[in-house]
Amino acid sequence: MAVIGKYCKAYLLRDLRQYSQWTEQLENIREETQEAEEKTVQIKRKLTDEDFLYVQENYVVTDGIFKDENIIFDGVTEEWKEFCHNTLKFEIPSSVDSN
Repeated sequence: MAVIGKYCKAYLLRDLRQYSQWTEQLENIREETQEAEEKTVQIKRKLTDEDFLYVQENYVVTDGIFKDENIIFDGVTEEWKEFCHNTLKFEIPSSVDSN
């Protein structure tokens, strides 16, 4: 069952791609439903700079709000956390209980 964390924030992919060590686990991209030749099919969507991804409370980046599904980036290091704080201005609100 998918887990919704206590906090996440959406960012444009173009902003996330500014990080020098950015990589994308494209095999984890969320699927979309499309109609093709009178059939409903699931296909992986194609990410563009204009798509939104979510930085979770644990600094993992996901394609959707669930913190344990569709993980696109999980290279969490102190450098990544600094990028999130300094460049993206990502801050977990003090009102969010970390327990």
